[in-house]
Amino acid sequence: MSPEQTHEHFEVVVSASDAGYRLDRLLATRLANFSRSRLQALIRAHKVTRDGVAIAELGLRVRAGEIYRVDVPAPEPAAPQAEAIPLAVVYEDAHLIVIDKPKGLAVHPGPGHAAGTLVNALIAHCGTGLSGIGGIRRPGIVHRLDKDTTGLLVVAKTDAAHAGLARQFAAHGADGSLERSYLALVWGVPERTRASIAAALARSSANRTKITVVSQGAGRHAVTRYTVLATYGAAAKPVASLLQLMLETGRTHQIRVHLAHIGHPLLGDMTYGSGFKASARKLSPRAQAALTGMGRQALHAGELAFVHPVTGKRLRFRSPMPSDLARLVIALEEEGPSHSPGAAQVRRGWGG
Repeated sequence: MSPEQTHEHFEVVVSASDAGYRLDRLLATRLANFSRSRLQALIRAHKVTRDGVAIAELGLRVRAGEIYRVDVPAPEPAAPQAEAIPLAVVYEDAHLIVIDKPKGLAVHPGPGHAAGTLVNALIAHCGTGLSGIGGIRRPGIVHRLDKDTTGLLVVAKTDAAHAGLARQFAAHGADGSLERSYLALVWGVPERTRASIAAALARSSANRTKITVVSQGAGRHAVTRYTVLATYGAAAKPVASLLQLMLETGRTHQIRVHLAHIGHPLLGDMTYGSGFKASARKLSPRAQAALTGMGRQALHAGELAFVHPVTGKRLRFRSPMPSDLARLVIALEEEGPSHSPGAAQVRRGWGG
């Protein structure tokens, strides 16, 4: 098998205590990043060898001292198809498009959502207006929002726009060109009204679908700034608060992980805030119903500003708080707001 065909490979040496195990079970024990079904598929595809000979028997009993090599092929390139999915277009010209993304829409194809994504929708919407990114007619994704995070997203339609936007997002606002602001409802209230969360992030070794905080140097540098806009509940012990967040870096799940790290995870975040189920039971029936009805993490990308990569004009866009999040805010206000810049302003998305 040539290097071009193989993404990575592993060698598993059978110890005396492993002797007699089924091959698929042994591999699943040793290669924790792969599911047993995935390893079984690799065996069936003749990607597992012993002394250069492919093994195709899942239930083969291994012997001490044997060495098995597992070759994992590189992922096949995706070929997204155009799909007529409605889009909320905030701005569009020949070079780029700004979308107000709804909940439930993944940005690009991946495991669990091979179709029905923003990329599929943009290929259909833009058609021949996509002049090509890297020689292929496709939208240029320069930043992402989680599937159930709502709000503003800019996408390049040309190579020139893609390169210019990519530079701005790589700088994360350090050069003054890019601004991104989010609204989030979190459990409890952070100790400080304004602060920065600086904590390095990396993929969890226990669960590769999750991100975790690690020691500096062991992961990627990540900084999130927040301001408390409003709190809800008794003044002595508010149940929740509304934050405005600014990103200084753009890591996967950054906001969600950082907020959970300081003990104030997002309402509705079942990945990083599952330990706060008891807090939900303390809410009024109306607030509980609004939270359940939202069915997602309470996070919205409400403001986006950048310099147009071709014209040089500064563009700024705002997206009002979506209805499901607004309903939850209204219900939380009935818990007794101990501080608020004004309910009407908050529901519009920005608290002054």
